Amino acid sequence: MSDTPRAQLIHIDVDRRLGHEWDEWDGKPLPNRGDYDSSPALFFIWSAAALLVGMGIVALGLYLFAPRLVDLHAMLPRRLWTAFAIGGVVLWLWWGILLLSYATGRALLPERLAERGPFLRLMRLTSLVAERFGRRDWVENASVKVYNALALLRHRKVKQGELLLLIPRCLSKETLDGVLGIAGKYGVPVFVATRGQLARRVIRERRPRAVVAVACERDMVSGLHDVAGKIPVLGLTMTLPSGPCKDALLDLRLLENWVRAYVV
Repeated sequence: MSDTPRAQLIHIDVDRRLGHEWDEWDGKPLPNRGDYDSSPALFFIWSAAALLVGMGIVALGLYLFAPRLVDLHAMLPRRLWTAFAIGGVVLWLWWGILLLSYATGRALLPERLAERGPFLRLMRLTSLVAERFGRRDWVENASVKVYNALALLRHRKVKQGELLLLIPRCLSKETLDGVLGIAGKYGVPVFVATRGQLARRVIRERRPRAVVAVACERDMVSGLHDVAGKIPVLGLTMTLPSGPCKDALLDLRLLENWVRAYVV
């Protein structure tokens, strides 16, 4: 038996159920046995498409409502089109800097203008577009990888006890044992999520300076959107060989690397 101490496991119930993103699952095996590993480049391809779709919808709205806008003020449509054009240039410039930051491994934008700011909204928009084409899980896997890469560029350090590890209840027994061993080794408390809003409650009560969260791609993107703007988070996605919410697996070596990077 290993002498490595195991972390204490704390369960929390709150309002939004984890796994609700899979309510439409028909019980059939997931593609590639629930392994949605994707290249980060996939996020940039789909996010560009999502921005084009979003801008197209706004442009169509301006075109359709232009006659009514003229009734309000003769110059209003022209001013709105000018603002739309300027906004579009700024948006694509931001997207290009984000891509360059990822490609070069340099933090070219402050975190409030990158992974803890508009990037989170871009993730959600990209997920919505990808879902229409049945590619949501692969694209979300790629988006989480880009998010983590940007967050790791900050080289943030916290003291022991200032880091929280949030995990779902669907991990396999072997994986859970591995997680508890890592957490015990570095003195990191582990909280088990049974519902998705737990992060807000835990953060409010524990006041950590950083979080490492484990979830499937769907819950991860929703959780990052809810929490990452308030506190630094690293998100580790899982493999789902038995389907969602059962016997999930994760990369324990990567988990330990992230915990060590924060507290050592």
